[in-house]
Amino acid sequence: MTDELELLRDWDADAPPLTEPARAQARHRLLNTITRTERHPDTGPSRRRALRLATAGVVAMAITGTAVLITTEGEVPDRAGTVAPRMRNAAAAKVLNGAAAYAGNQETPVAPRGDQFIYSKRIIKETDRKTGKVKTFVDVNWDSVDGSKRSLTMERGNVIWEEAMGKNEGVWPPREWSKLKKLPTEPEKLVPAIISANGTTDQSIDDLSGFDWFQAYFLLGELLKHPVLPQGMRSTAYEALALVPGVKAIPGVKDSAGRTGVGIAYTGEGSQKGSYLIFDAESYEFLGFRSEGSTASGRTYIQLSHTVEWAIVDRLKQRP
Repeated sequence: MTDELELLRDWDADAPPLTEPARAQARHRLLNTITRTERHPDTGPSRRRALRLATAGVVAMAITGTAVLITTEGEVPDRAGTVAPRMRNAAAAKVLNGAAAYAGNQETPVAPRGDQFIYSKRIIKETDRKTGKVKTFVDVNWDSVDGSKRSLTMERGNVIWEEAMGKNEGVWPPREWSKLKKLPTEPEKLVPAIISANGTTDQSIDDLSGFDWFQAYFLLGELLKHPVLPQGMRSTAYEALALVPGVKAIPGVKDSAGRTGVGIAYTGEGSQKGSYLIFDAESYEFLGFRSEGSTASGRTYIQLSHTVEWAIVDRLKQRP
């Protein structure tokens, strides 16, 4: 994507209001744009920028009620236009619910001020699939808590300055502590809340479509990348992931520190091959992420990452 307005180009203000299936499909297109950015990090806007733009796009869609109908792929709708529910994987649910219990026992309540920054340090190791050569990146980020100040972030060693968010801009997960605290701490309510444009929680998860579950898995994964969450939110996110049809446990997956654990992969609509969340096989402690990607030049690689340090600080470039 070379032009950020491609996300909005197909929208028509004179089109009739969207049906609910069409609205879900439009959100699916936005998320697919983000995942394409992740798979091709050498082109287009940064992944974080794409998330920010997509969030604004979903809000705009909710206001205008217009978008182009996107063709479904990989799903067989029933006569009512919904996707039949899939079976949930017991092994994956055991790992994710264990991770929820571990996170709940380890967390310490925090509440950053809006004028502060969240500092985090992440290690990324990329292995070229053809040559076996390994590149190591140390990415250090300072995120404005409420988005009112510039943020400094790194992606694969590239330094990126992000300007303060405008009045109608947002990012997922929300930076404002007040918005994070408003997210439901019940997994059955968190899923519909994060996939709806207005935070609705009254939809039953039994009625969600394949598009909805794709969005839920993707957005929950992004939420879990946030190093600081309100008390109970991380555990809730893990429990919500356990509800997602199509999650699967993959044994013997190594993280960027060389530790062997269990990978949790999503195999449903929109899934990415070789993309896992990695957990310790016994304690279920979260270890990091694994993904496979490619560059614009055609080079393919395996990427492993984990956060090694985080803190709440008062200034940009301040370290704990």
